[in-house]
Amino acid sequence: MKKIRKGQYGYRDQHKKSRLLMTGLFVAAIIAQLVARQLTGDQAAKNILTVMAILTVLPMANLASPLLASWKYRTGDPAFYEHARKYETACTMLYDLIVTTKEQILPLDVVAVHPNGVFAFCSSEKADLAKAEKALNTLFSANKLDPNVKLICDPHAFWRRMDSLKPASEYEDDGVVDYAAALMKNLSM
Repeated sequence: MKKIRKGQYGYRDQHKKSRLLMTGLFVAAIIAQLVARQLTGDQAAKNILTVMAILTVLPMANLASPLLASWKYRTGDPAFYEHARKYETACTMLYDLIVTTKEQILPLDVVAVHPNGVFAFCSSEKADLAKAEKALNTLFSANKLDPNVKLICDPHAFWRRMDSLKPASEYEDDGVVDYAAALMKNLSM
């Protein structure tokens, strides 16, 4: 099976499966340690197995918390993805990102990184896009990028915006697009 990297279509589902597998392995290890603790008669061994089980919980929690936060967000519709692929010649396209701010989780199905800004389709109807845009633009400013992030939840408005973009090749390449795309990947789970 080919590994899907962050920013590629299908990342959410694959990431969820791998996190679920790793969390399951940690749970099995914890249970095995607790069973071994019950089977041993030596008090020192019981103490060591208890400490091992407690220490195994910490990395498991680090794996499980993002899994739980992103559980309801699946990879988007393949037809939506196919429609978005035609814009890959005009700008850098990222798919299946889940960006978190202090207040909310944003499932960004498609992110277009263009010299004019970053335009993202957010599939969450409950997201407060104004607050999310403000938080993302603050992060962009902190990373010395122009705060030009625009979140769009209406697919028709998103496609209209994508149609209005000129190809990125018509702009001078100063590395900002690649830097902004890398930042969006880093902000994602």
